[in-house]
Amino acid sequence: MEKKESAPDAQAPAPSSVTARHTNAFPIVGIGASAGGLEALEQFLSTVPVDSGMAYVIVQHLDPTHKGMMPELLQRATTLPVMQVKNRLKVKPNHIYVIPPNREMSILHGTLYLFEPTTPRGQRLPIDLFLHSLAEDRRQQAVAVILSGMGSDGSAGMRAVKENGGLAVAQEPASGAYPSMPQSAIDTGLVDIVAAPNELPARIIGHVKHVSAHPETVIDNLLQSGLEKVLILLRARNGHDFSLYKKSTLYRRIERRMDVHQIDRIATYVRFLQENPQEIDLLFREFLIGVTNFFRDPQAWERLRDLAFPQLFARSPAGRPMRAWVAGCSTGEEAYSLAMTFREAIDKHQPAGRFSLQIFATDLDGDAIDRARQGRYPSSIANEVSADRLARFFIATDDAYLVGKEIREMVIFAPQNMIQDPPFTKLDLLLCRNVLIYFGPELQKKLLPLFHYSLAPGGIMFLGNSETVGSESELFSTIDIKGRLFRRIDKPPQKLGIDFPSTFQSHHGSASDTKSLPPSANLQTLADQLLLEQFSPAAVLVNGRGDIVYINGRTGHYLEPAAGKANWNIHAMAREGLRQELGAALHQVTRNRGRVERADLRVVDEGKTRAVDLTVQMIEAPEQLCGMVMIAFSETHQQPDHGPQDKKPRSMKQSAMEHQLQQAHDEVRTLREEMQTSQEELKSTNEELQSTNEELQSTNEELTTSKEEMQSLNEELQTVNVE
Repeated sequence: MEKKESAPDAQAPAPSSVTARHTNAFPIVGIGASAGGLEALEQFLSTVPVDSGMAYVIVQHLDPTHKGMMPELLQRATTLPVMQVKNRLKVKPNHIYVIPPNREMSILHGTLYLFEPTTPRGQRLPIDLFLHSLAEDRRQQAVAVILSGMGSDGSAGMRAVKENGGLAVAQEPASGAYPSMPQSAIDTGLVDIVAAPNELPARIIGHVKHVSAHPETVIDNLLQSGLEKVLILLRARNGHDFSLYKKSTLYRRIERRMDVHQIDRIATYVRFLQENPQEIDLLFREFLIGVTNFFRDPQAWERLRDLAFPQLFARSPAGRPMRAWVAGCSTGEEAYSLAMTFREAIDKHQPAGRFSLQIFATDLDGDAIDRARQGRYPSSIANEVSADRLARFFIATDDAYLVGKEIREMVIFAPQNMIQDPPFTKLDLLLCRNVLIYFGPELQKKLLPLFHYSLAPGGIMFLGNSETVGSESELFSTIDIKGRLFRRIDKPPQKLGIDFPSTFQSHHGSASDTKSLPPSANLQTLADQLLLEQFSPAAVLVNGRGDIVYINGRTGHYLEPAAGKANWNIHAMAREGLRQELGAALHQVTRNRGRVERADLRVVDEGKTRAVDLTVQMIEAPEQLCGMVMIAFSETHQQPDHGPQDKKPRSMKQSAMEHQLQQAHDEVRTLREEMQTSQEELKSTNEELQSTNEELQSTNEELTTSKEEMQSLNEELQTVNVE
C-alpha cells in the first residue's frame, strides 16, 4: 500500500512469503547507535544468550578517518563472536557484526554488502539505509533496535521495518546518555518495546519465540467473533468503522499486537483492550501503518504525465484551474509527486492555455496529515527522487529536504474518512492508489460509484498497479491498463445507486478554554483543599480566559474591580505593576502548562508600593479542576517604599528601568513566537476549512440532485393520480 487511508496492512507478506513462521530462515536484529552508544551496546550484548538463534548487525556512527576498534571493545561484553563486516559477508545466527568506518551497508538474501558513502559526512544516515534494506530482505523476521544517539537517524528505517511486519524496539530515553535518537523513534508511535538496553534482548527473544510458536490461523467463527468485538471497541473509542475492511488483513495487524504482549487468544486480547484503552490507540495506529514514497511505480507516473495530462489539457484549450483529489495521502509524498508531475507535464507538453492545479490531499490519520503539511522529508529520499527534481522542487537542509513553496502551495491537506465523509466534487483527476486492495468487495462497490460522482465529465481516475475497477466497468473506460488510468463514463447519478455519505467530521472543533465548572459547593471544597496543600491563603482560581471563579483570602492589595460594567477578569482587575507580569505568566502557563513564579514585583496600592511574589500554576488534578489556573500572591517582608518615584536612589531607578526593558524584550520575543505559531495554525485551519467547504458543497449538490429526483417522482405520482 502506498498510503494509509486506514489501509491496515501495507504489502504484508502472504502466508507463503518468507516469514519466521514458514521457513528455516532466522531473525536478524539491526541495531542503530551513535553518541553514547558504546555503553548501551555493552549493556545490550551482555544479556544476549549464546543460543538466541538470531544475528545482530550493529550500525554505529563512527569517525571515518580512524580505524575502528568497535569489535574489540564489544567483544569484552559478550561471548558471542564479534566481527567487523567485510563485503559480501554471509550472516550467520548467534554472531555479531559491526559496520566498518566510512562505509554504508545493505543486506540482500542474508548477505551484507558495503558501499562508499555518496553523501557529505554530516548528512549520512547509515542506520536508515541499513534498516530499509533489512526490512525488505527479512520482512517479519526483521528487528529494528534504536539505542542512544543524537539526531533522528533510524526512525525512517524503523518505520520500514514496521511496514513490513517486523518488530520495532527502542531504548528507554531516560537510560541513555543521548536520548534524541530513541526519543525520535518513540515519537513516531510505531515502537513496540521500550526498555533499558540490558532488558531488551529478553523482550525481543520472548516476542520472537511467541510468534514462532503460534503460526497463522484461518479465521473461523470464534476468531471472527473476537475480531468483531475488537472493531466495536475501536469504533467506540475513535468513531472509525473498520468492519468492511478485509478480515484477514485486519487480523494480521491485531495478531502483531497480540504477539507484542504475548497473548495467545483473541478473547484474552479483547479483555486486555477493555482494561487498557491506550492499547486501542496503539492498535488504531497499527491499522494505519502504510508504505509510501515519492513516485512509486515510476512508469505509472510517466503515463500520467504523458497520457492523462495531455488529454485534460485538450479539453480546455484556453486553460483553466484544475482540481485533483488524493484519497489516502498518508504523509504527503504522493500528493507532492502529483504536483511535481503536473509541473513537468506543463513544461513538456506546453499547452496553449494557462493551467493551474489545486490538489486536495486527505487521509484518516491526523498525525500523518500534520507531517505532510510540514513538507519535511529525510535525506534518504534522494534514493527515490532524481537529482533534477531535488534541485528544482526541494530545498536542501543539513539533514532533510523541504518541499519548495511552488509545490507546497498547490496542495491542501485535511483529515478525512473517505468512507464516512462527503467526497470532493467536480474533479479533473482522482488518485486512490493501493488503498482499494485492503477493502472488502462491499466497500469497493460503495466507493467506485462515489468516485464516479466526484469526477467531472471526462475526469480521470488513477489507481495502484494492483487495483482495477472490477465489476464497475460500466462507470469507467480504460485509458491505459498498465498505468491504471481510467476515464469517467457519463451516467445519470440516479442510475448509479450511490451510497452518499451525509455526515462530515469537524476538522477545527472549537477548543474551549475551560471545562464545565463543577457545582459551587464542590468547587469551594476542592479549591480550599488545594490551597491548604500548596498555596498561601491570598489566591484566586481562574479559567483559561482569566475569568475568576473562586477567591481565597484577602486579595484587595493585588486586585480591584475595574470601573464601569462589572468585569471579573483577572486581566482587568490586576493592579498597576502586576498586570503585565501576571498576563504574561498566565499566558505562558495556559500555553505550556506547568508552573511560573515571579519574585519581587512592585504593586502600587493606594499610593503605596508593595513587594509581592507571584505564583501561577496550571491545575492537573483533581479532574474537576483540570485545565484551570491557580494564582497565588505572597507579600514579601522587604521594606516598602512610601516616597514618590522621583526620590528613589538612582541605582534603584536604573534597576527598575533595566527590568522593564528586559520585560519588554521578553514580551516582544513571545509575541513574535506567538505570531509565527498563529500563522501556521491559521494556514492549517484555512486548509481544513476549504476541505470542509468542499464537503459541504458536495453534500449540497447531492441534496439538490435528490430534490430533483423527488420532484420528478412527484410529477409522475401526480400524473398517475390524475389518471
